[in-house]
Amino acid sequence: MTQRNVRVAEPVLDGNETAYVLECLRTNWISSRGTFIERFERLLADYCGVEHAVVTCNGTTSLHLALVANGIGPGDEVIMPTLSYVATANVATYCQAVPVFVDCEPKSLCMDPEKIEAAITPRTKAIMTVPLYGHPVNMDPILAIADRHGLAVVEDAAESLGAEYKGRRVGSLSQCASFSFFGNKTITTGEGGAITTDDAELAQRMRFLRGQAVDPNKNYWHPEVGFNYRMTNIAAAIGTAQAERLAIHVQRRQQVARWYFEELQGLQDIFQLPYSAKWAKHSYWMYTVLMRPEHTVDRDDWIKELAARGVESRPVFYPIHTMPAYVGSPGEFPVAERCAAFGINLPTHGNLTRDDVTYVCEQAVQAWHKLRYGRVTRSRAA
Repeated sequence: MTQRNVRVAEPVLDGNETAYVLECLRTNWISSRGTFIERFERLLADYCGVEHAVVTCNGTTSLHLALVANGIGPGDEVIMPTLSYVATANVATYCQAVPVFVDCEPKSLCMDPEKIEAAITPRTKAIMTVPLYGHPVNMDPILAIADRHGLAVVEDAAESLGAEYKGRRVGSLSQCASFSFFGNKTITTGEGGAITTDDAELAQRMRFLRGQAVDPNKNYWHPEVGFNYRMTNIAAAIGTAQAERLAIHVQRRQQVARWYFEELQGLQDIFQLPYSAKWAKHSYWMYTVLMRPEHTVDRDDWIKELAARGVESRPVFYPIHTMPAYVGSPGEFPVAERCAAFGINLPTHGNLTRDDVTYVCEQAVQAWHKLRYGRVTRSRAA
């Protein structure tokens, strides 16, 4: 088979993106004001099934804005999973709050609700959930814990637009949820973020803070320290075109996942394939494969061998407690550490074909066999 070059992620820009960006250029509305900002916000809110969406310049700023608007400040503790992208912890640190890490579930890779209550102290102010790689978090027990202890719940849903929990979309399950629209996400604005919420006061507070906290009734008067977290109209134009086809973008990733399952179903004694709970609808932002503990090779060598075969992949996130800025955080996290050591993300995006997925799986299996046994198998992946 001829070697291909398969990227781990790439945007799909097959809607009205060009037309909407050109409209911004023709009308000179290219900065943080313009009709596309409100249009994009409305499409996001409607899709998630909430009243409000507040767009920002990237996903980290949207998550930070959500914490600030929920009153998270110096000395407060925010409970979160250690198995996540580092921004989850960084935004708490921006608030001079303390990230408190808990371990994840071995199947969904999401934060284990049974580990949360033991992490609560008198300083705990919020719980931040992360529906990792597109699988929703088991929210009911977490919301019950938060209600008992008077805690805010914020979803870091950067990776999970389109996922559902018990028939409700991620983005509508807590006080507010933050999304990312980086170029590798299900829909993209290049860089961008948003917070969705049903709380009108919270939405108003976030809009106030994202624009340098300017007084709505007195221009250039700033009664508080705010942030420049605004999204440009050009970015929102791209986002509007993407959101118009949001259901299609989600369905494409789910189709790619089905192809992967077809190719790899016969190898589940070697690889743990993505899990989907009975109450979940997985959006498959990234198709994630974990080697079984008794069938491991060096994860980084596997990634390098795949790259040599023209297949780009990426490691499961390093647990945040292993990062230099967070080393020494209390607790033990064996499940997260095992998932990180044994897991990779295979290419997942809407431009992939069935043949691309077949090629990726064949190369992944052959690369694994080469590293495990010093030889290559020519057998089919499935």
